[in-house]
Order: sequence, then structure tokens, then C-alpha cells
Amino acid sequence: MSSIDIVLLLAYSISFICALLLMAALFLYFRRRFRVRVVSLFMLAAFFFLGAYTVKMAVAFWIRFSSAPAPDAIRSSLQSDAWAIAQTGTTIGLVILTLLMYTRRQDLFVVLSEIRKGEESHADAGSGPE
Repeated sequence: MSSIDIVLLLAYSISFICALLLMAALFLYFRRRFRVRVVSLFMLAAFFFLGAYTVKMAVAFWIRFSSAPAPDAIRSSLQSDAWAIAQTGTTIGLVILTLLMYTRRQDLFVVLSEIRKGEESHADAGSGPE
């Protein structure tokens, strides 16, 4: 293992652990916010981005430190597909966060309506034929 591999292993490990800790903290935040039924759209986009980034770090570990010396076609294809999905999720999260920042909508909140079992809650409820 070369020195660059050690540096990358250390950087990936720290990034992955920090991302997992942030995901856990955000999960607890959203649990409280969903109970109140008001969620920050910016925080939701950050959670989406961080989730995609965490998957990306896991795939980076997998690609960088695969145990087999010669890459086989199936594993290589799976790694490439997983990386593409993780990168797409990261990009979508960044686009959403950028749009929210530059449109000055960081304080935009989504109010979740209460949906009760057996009750219709959309605007056209009860307006159809009886």
C-alpha cells in the first residue's frame, strides 16, 4: 500500500464517518420536525445531498480498496453503475441547494397536512359525482 493509498483511506474514512454522524443528527432533526409537521426545504435538500454523498463515499471505498487485484467485468460494471447513481444524487442535491441559496429561499418551509385514515385531504375532495 503506497502513501497515497493511506492518505486516501484516511480522508475517505473521516469523510464517511462525518457523513454518517451528520445523517444520524439530521434523522433525529427530521423525526422531531415531522412530528410538528413543518420541515425546512433547505434541510430536506441537504439531507438528500448528504445521503447521496454518503453512498458515494461507500462506493469510493469499494472501488479504491477492492480486494481482488484483477478487476472482473461484473464487479467493475456494478462499481461504475453505483458511482454513477451516487454522483447523480449528489449533483441533484447540489443543484437544489444552489437554487435555494440563489433564489434566497433558504427559509422555505413545507407544512405537512395531517392525513387521517379514510379521509380525503386534497382540494377536490367531495367535488366529484356522488
